[in-house]
Amino acid sequence: MGRVDALLPRTGGRSVPPQPVTCILFKSGADFRDTRGVDYMQVRSDARSGWAIPVWLGLLAVSILINYVDRGNLAVAAPLLKDELRISATQIGVLITAFFWTYTAVMAFSGWLVDRFDVNWVLAAGFILWSLATAATGLAHTFVLLLAARMVLGLGESVAFPSYGKIIALNVPQQHRATANAMIVSGMSLGPAIGTFACGMSMARYGWRPVFIAIGLVSLLWIVPWLRYKPQNTIGGVRVSAAASVMDIFRQNNFWAASFGHFCSNYPFYFMIVWLPMYLVRERHFTMQQMAREAALYYVAFAIMSPVSGWVADTFIRAGRDTTMVRKTSMAVGHSLLAVGVLACSAADPHLLLAGLVVMGSGSGFIGPNIYVFAQTLAGPSVAGKWTGLQNCFGNFAGVVVGPLTGWIVDRTGHFGSAFVICSVVAAVGGIAWVMFVGRVEQTAWPALEALAVGQAA
Repeated sequence: MGRVDALLPRTGGRSVPPQPVTCILFKSGADFRDTRGVDYMQVRSDARSGWAIPVWLGLLAVSILINYVDRGNLAVAAPLLKDELRISATQIGVLITAFFWTYTAVMAFSGWLVDRFDVNWVLAAGFILWSLATAATGLAHTFVLLLAARMVLGLGESVAFPSYGKIIALNVPQQHRATANAMIVSGMSLGPAIGTFACGMSMARYGWRPVFIAIGLVSLLWIVPWLRYKPQNTIGGVRVSAAASVMDIFRQNNFWAASFGHFCSNYPFYFMIVWLPMYLVRERHFTMQQMAREAALYYVAFAIMSPVSGWVADTFIRAGRDTTMVRKTSMAVGHSLLAVGVLACSAADPHLLLAGLVVMGSGSGFIGPNIYVFAQTLAGPSVAGKWTGLQNCFGNFAGVVVGPLTGWIVDRTGHFGSAFVICSVVAAVGGIAWVMFVGRVEQTAWPALEALAVGQAA
């Protein structure tokens, strides 16, 4: 069992009186020096030690898989909804985007909840809420009721990524974080794949309503193993408290750069979730079964590439390569592949379309694990929930924009061509943002940090 010492910062040999904030700097290397010349001891992580994948991490991956099945199912059902309810493409875009109205609006509050209360219970409560909202969607018979169900879904799902960020920052060392995040991102990408393929096939046979009801109710079984295997959320046996306020985060240039990059990373992903089924059915004249098979290619490539790219990045870092260079290179490669893949998807040649889906999925696989590694590393364990929630809030404005904007373009032009070009440009700009605008990928020296709890070997 480790011994815990409370240490004071040192300034020229004099001790600085501690403030009521206690946290742990989770950063490998030597002592940390902030901009005021204050030295802090750190929690060290042994890059040579092994790391066993815990059960709770697998459960987080399953939870985000369910999360993305639930948020993406309406897009899969869109061709059926459009005919049954006699609504326009713009209205479909509004219905799908309504999820992001509440999801984005309360994300910062969800980050505060995660830092303030037991993150395990916050995640469980959100999971129950979004599962019930999914089941309720299958019972809605009007546009207004569907809109309300989507908004409640957004409320429940808003706790997911702040919770994941907090849990990983508290329990996983830097040299394994890309792998841990990749497991969650693989679940995230498999969610739409399963939603598009399995749910598309089921909807074609049974209709969309029974599928929503069944998924929402069966998903609730996840709560049982989560309560059994939930993590302890400590480092060195010490629970950590917030070292920075929302305003402290807003003062960081890296936060705004990462949030803009997050927006650009999300735009192509949400473009695929929201509009790929409609594009393949309405413009490329695929059947529902064909759409389900072909659209799944993007998500399968995403799911395969995420753990591979995460493992490679972590391997380089364990070998002593610069963390900033490794993380930024992954983002540059990923966004380049995204920009090219999006344009290929709009090509008339069906072979180029399929190749574009695979290239896009591979690019997303490089990007996905690293988005949250940036947030977890820049924030540090004590502020990870708040930072991730705020960054995710701004990043998910992409979901607010892509639905109605693309719907408006399709209603005005009758085609998706211009929408694909816009998506490709956004992807290219995102790569520039991550590489050029974000500074070094290391924990921020929070000004409120005056006392640390350090776990040491007995």
